[in-house]
Order: sequence, then structure tokens, then C-alpha cells
Amino acid sequence: MLFTKKHNLQGEITVPGDKSISHRSIMLGALANGTTEVQGFLQGADCLSSIACFQKMGVEIENNTATNTVRIHGLGLRNLKAPQDVLDVGNSGTTTRLMSGILAAQSFTSIVNGDASIQKRPMKRIMTPLSLMGADITSINGNDCAPLRIQGKTLHGIHYQSPVASAQVKSAILLAGLYADGETSVTEPYVSRNHTELMFESFGVNIRCNGTTATVQPASHLDAQQIHVPGDISSAAYFIVAGLITPDSCITIKNVGINPTRDGILDVCKAMGADITLDNIRNHVGEPTADITVRTSSLKGTVIEGALIPKLIDELPIIAILACFANGTTIIKDAQELKVKESNRIDVMVQNLSAMGADIEATEDGMIIRGGKALHGAVIDSKLDHRIAMSFAIAGMNAEGTTEIQGAECVNISYPNFYQDLERL
Repeated sequence: MLFTKKHNLQGEITVPGDKSISHRSIMLGALANGTTEVQGFLQGADCLSSIACFQKMGVEIENNTATNTVRIHGLGLRNLKAPQDVLDVGNSGTTTRLMSGILAAQSFTSIVNGDASIQKRPMKRIMTPLSLMGADITSINGNDCAPLRIQGKTLHGIHYQSPVASAQVKSAILLAGLYADGETSVTEPYVSRNHTELMFESFGVNIRCNGTTATVQPASHLDAQQIHVPGDISSAAYFIVAGLITPDSCITIKNVGINPTRDGILDVCKAMGADITLDNIRNHVGEPTADITVRTSSLKGTVIEGALIPKLIDELPIIAILACFANGTTIIKDAQELKVKESNRIDVMVQNLSAMGADIEATEDGMIIRGGKALHGAVIDSKLDHRIAMSFAIAGMNAEGTTEIQGAECVNISYPNFYQDLERL
């Protein structure tokens, strides 16, 4: 797909539903008693993988793609059926890791596998704590990656000190903790996104959070809920950056989730001097939302590190693009996690931005970007990573000449209508 220089992006858009919340709504809805209705569900390939996996375990799920409404007829905590086939997670790390916490406690054996990318992503980070709880979970190829074989067992409560601030690790343990014989808690180095904890509360689970520790009590049942999924701030990020760096632009993104464990990109934009305003702030089941308006801005470099990293880990590729258009140096550190996403996002960003003429270098845990150097078109290898493809679409619209993105269709993983929405502006 080809991109050329643009200016004067104007208008209002609504981005698809939050990916993290959509995944969790399927899982908790499947384990609840009664029918859970989800409005604003993300129809991306990853979330559809979660639906397909739970359907294979006997859960009736109706998905109205015209209205993005999903109805999940829950089977209750202990009534999932043994799948007759491999549980195929596609490209979804969230499905893989969170579902493993649930499968660890079932009365059957399951095999979890996905695409070539999933088969390279590290699963030891959930295998270790789940095994400490008594789970029988093995990597079939012996490399600590999928395919995973999970034999359901009786689980014990633990206190786990997680070496990484990862909502997927934390959530896998907390979901397993629903079935444990006692209290389960997870302490992280920094607080990661807390959608699981908020959704547990709404489904009637006894969960409490204190600093960087989340503690869950075993559950006897979950109660079905009505869930309204806000727009995904990770998807909004591309339009936020487009509005800030494209000349003569003003964009409003409606109904975006601004959960304080996810809104790091807003902190970075403000630190860089962005013209960004939040209006119509409201709250549903603990998830705050707002309409975000951005205007073309004169930006300055900043340092992104520490507790801020888990709040914007998925936005770092597009933040690297933003930094190219700021005056001065932007330093991203403490972001080793970027190496084990759908691609090694540090290497891929540095390689592709260098090809466009950016002054950027990789570090062990991030990158250093010296902004203000004009970008030119290049051929971009997306590595079939949706966040890389979307980031370079925005870069290509602000570079001289033509930018070609290879594997551009991978945006279907999280934002099937991304290019159409960009075109409308």
C-alpha cells in the first residue's frame, strides 16, 4: 500500500472498541452465569480468536458484526467442555496467555496453538507462575513457546512477584486464582493495565488492589453483565499523532478509553508540548472515556521511562514517529518488552525509520531519536505487525515522496477499517 504527503487532516472519527476489554468480556462472559451483552466489541482478528476458542469449549456466542454487539451465554465457572480440536489463537498473545490461566483449572486437557508469530512469543512468563499454582502446562516443542499442552489440575493460591509489568501475566494468574484453594496475589514492578481487575469487580469477584499488588479470592460464581466497550486508546494513538504532526490539522476522536493505566501517550504528548484537549469525560464500570481533540503542534523531545512504559507499551512505535517530528532528542528506555511483541519493535522501528532518513539508534532497552530531520519515502517491511504498519502509514503521510508498506493488510488484527478512517480525514 502506498502513502504520500498530506496536510489539512480535519474531522471527527470513532475508533474501534478496546482490544483488551473486548478479549476479557468474552472470557468472563463465558465463565459467568447468565447472558452477558457486550456493546462496542472490537471485530479484529485477535478478538475473534477469543470467541472461536470459547465456542470450541461449548459456549454459545452470538456476534452481530453490523452493530458490534456480542451476546455470550455463559456456562458458569466449571462447565466449559473439552475442545475436540486444537484451540487456535491466531496471532493473539492476549488470548493465549489469559486463556491459559482458565484452562489450567479445567477438568480436561487442551492444546493451545497459533500462527508463526505466536509460536515465537515467550510463554514461560505464564508457565512459571501457573506451574507454581499446581498447573500442568508444557511447551510441546520444548522452547517455552506455543503450542502449549495444558492438563487441568487443582490449583493453589500463591503470592507471585512478577519480574515484568505485564497485564497478560497478571491476568493469567488472577484468572487461575478464581479456581484456587485460597487467596492469589500478584505484585508487579510497576502497575500494568487494570482492565481485568475492573471487570472482576463488575462480575462480582472479590478482588482488591494495593499499590502494585492485586489480590483475588477464589470465586463460587460470576454474574453476567452489560458491558460497553470504549474506543481503544491504542488505535486512537495513530490519529492523535497524525493530528499533531500533519500541517494544518485538527482531529477529534470520540469516546476513547482514558483508563489511567493506559493513558501514557497523553502524558507524553503533554510533555512534548502538544495542543491536546479532553472533553465530555464520563465513566462506565470504572472505565473513564473522553473525546480527544488534537491540533498541529510545535513539539519538543522528552524522556520516556520507568512507570510510564507499561501505560504506553503498545503506543511506542507511533510515539517513535512522533519523536521524529519534535525538536531535540527523545529517549525511550526500560522498554525491553518491545523485543517480544508481534515483532522486535525496537529493531523494526529503527530499521524502517533509518530507511526514511530519521536520526535514530537502538539501545538495549529502547531507542534514541534526534528529531527535526525531514523524512523521505521508503519501502517499509511491516513484519506483519499491525502496530508497525499503522505507524508507518502516519509517517508516510508526513514524508517527501512515496512510502510503500509491505504486508499492510495486517491491520485487520486490531483495526480492520484503519485505512478507510484515515482516508476520510
